[in-house]
Amino acid sequence: MDFGNPPLRRSRDRRMIAGVMGGLAEHFGLDVTLLRVIYVVVSILSAAFPGAIVYLLLWILIPVRRPGDASAARA
Repeated sequence: MDFGNPPLRRSRDRRMIAGVMGGLAEHFGLDVTLLRVIYVVVSILSAAFPGAIVYLLLWILIPVRRPGDASAARA
């Protein structure tokens, strides 16, 4: 069953640290820079700055996209 989205994987092309935001942007078809800015703003404005912990968990849980993967990044 194909819903039009590639599987959720960390990006190899759009990575700054671990490719988490790049992978989320590819999966949902969003602009990676906008997603990063939103993530940082929400993390700073939330109580106790849990954004770093969430990012680390996503880094551990989301597998990296393999080089020859059929779910290549959308342009």
